[in-house]
Amino acid sequence: MGRLEGKVALVTGAASGIGRASAKLFASEGAKVVAVDRASTVEETAKQIRDAGGEAIAVVADAGLEADVAKAVETAVARFGSLDVCYANAGVGTTSFDPPLEQTGEQWLELLRVNLVGPFLAIKHASKAMRAKGKGSIICTASVAGLRSGAGGLAYSASKAGVINLVQTSAQLLAGTGIRVNAICPGLIETGMTRGVFERARQRGTEDRIGQLNPLRRAGQPEEIAAAALFLASDEASYVDGQAIVVDGGLSSSHPVVVARREG
Repeated sequence: MGRLEGKVALVTGAASGIGRASAKLFASEGAKVVAVDRASTVEETAKQIRDAGGEAIAVVADAGLEADVAKAVETAVARFGSLDVCYANAGVGTTSFDPPLEQTGEQWLELLRVNLVGPFLAIKHASKAMRAKGKGSIICTASVAGLRSGAGGLAYSASKAGVINLVQTSAQLLAGTGIRVNAICPGLIETGMTRGVFERARQRGTEDRIGQLNPLRRAGQPEEIAAAALFLASDEASYVDGQAIVVDGGLSSSHPVVVARREG
């Protein structure tokens, strides 16, 4: 029996990166998966799951639009009969580190629509579907950038801090329903969103310096975040609620300093 055997899981941002890795891992552990993304390549995620012997459907939808989120949840229930897990992973990044006075309200609104309103919509509609069973797990992707400065641009960092508070507050508002709400705070992970960072380092020949401030001295992979999501989705995390679990190679365990490498 897999850790998610008999469960139905919806994953947003499932066309690539952390979302695709999570959807595939959930399916390998027995879940029936609804893979959601506004990119049509989400169909490939569902196909990879089916080719591996799992059950999955793809839904092309925008995780920041309420009608799309409601439809995705309705599709999960209509196709598979229920919803047990919702991983609100979809998000957008920004390369803007401009001073606050040079940023526009339009830039903020679009980023917040996907990164913060999106998780709210997932919690709202998924929790409605989960109440019938009296239990469920909702997971949101936050970031170490939401913990303190230095890991992202202003709007992105603020949006992820909002996700952490959203999770904490939602856990309290859903008290007594059996529905758990938690967040994962990834550190530097190699995904489509961070591809530019990795490509520039490889072009400069400084790839070995990526993640140098982490005690583990490396960047992370989407599968490592997916593993944390699997734990939160499973009954093994039945007493974990309202938490923001950090998976960052140890980066946030310290103020940013360069520690001399010890030999031997």
